[in-house]
Amino acid sequence: MPLDDLDKWVAEIQKEIDEEEIKRYNKYIVELFQNPKNWGKPKDNEISVWYAYEGFCGDTMQFFLKINKEIIEKINFITDGCGATVAAGSQITIILEGQTLEFAEKLQPIDIDNALGGLPEDHKHCAELAVTTIKRAIEKYKFQNS
Repeated sequence: MPLDDLDKWVAEIQKEIDEEEIKRYNKYIVELFQNPKNWGKPKDNEISVWYAYEGFCGDTMQFFLKINKEIIEKINFITDGCGATVAAGSQITIILEGQTLEFAEKLQPIDIDNALGGLPEDHKHCAELAVTTIKRAIEKYKFQNS
């Protein structure tokens, strides 16, 4: 198979995969798990606190926060979870960057689910994983700074 034909075939297969993912989730969720926002661990001097949590289905998530005067100035994350978990982690960083710790502590899984346009029922726990992890990171920060 010539390279041009192979490239076309791969592009067609990827398009089919993307279309099926959009049917299962939605276009916004697929965009976030293909191109997550605030992905990766920042330099240590850019972190006030980090926390890792093993979730309900075995996925893990870590948040790295730079906090200044009770404001989340920067927030990054990593996960070994599925696309829905990546999207939930990404969405929580979008919501919380620039917000107060108090605001973050009030966040609920339904807030993430709604912001994502609705996770499938069998992936609602991904939003819960993200919210639980961020709240535990904030608890850790407050304990270390009390």
